[in-house]
Amino acid sequence: MRELEFAEIVRATAPRLVRLAARLVGDAAEAEDLVQEAYLRAYDAMAAGRFDGRSEVGTWLYRIVTNGALDWLRRKKRRATPPPREVASDGAHVVEARAALRALGEWLAELPPDQRTALVLKELEGLSTAEIAETLGISEGAAEQLLVRGRAALRKRRDRE
Repeated sequence: MRELEFAEIVRATAPRLVRLAARLVGDAAEAEDLVQEAYLRAYDAMAAGRFDGRSEVGTWLYRIVTNGALDWLRRKKRRATPPPREVASDGAHVVEARAALRALGEWLAELPPDQRTALVLKELEGLSTAEIAETLGISEGAAEQLLVRGRAALRKRRDRE
């Protein structure tokens, strides 16, 4: 793999991958670190000939980032750190938007990691069920079940509020 080719891959995929990681882990700085680690793993795998091309490079990178985010979430759960403090802002609309996003993040955080990941990939990243299945390394039926269960849990939470 030539560095120039890999640099093109990074330019084409970085914004989506950072957005995905941030949505999964809820921390922009950590998301950037996760994506950088994913690129290092991917570059090493490509240079060593371990990428077999059975999937598209973008889908493969989604999987690497998703797995890294899920590992990070497992480690964080074991450490149980307090949530970050809210930063003051200028406008009421910004405060409302942040509150809504924080609430959504809290609701998503209550879901099991696999359901949260499937929902983020489907609803926020726009992946098809087949792409979600490939990214998570599961069958399409299993991916659909994660989506159904995740949506049901969110509806149940909404109805309690």
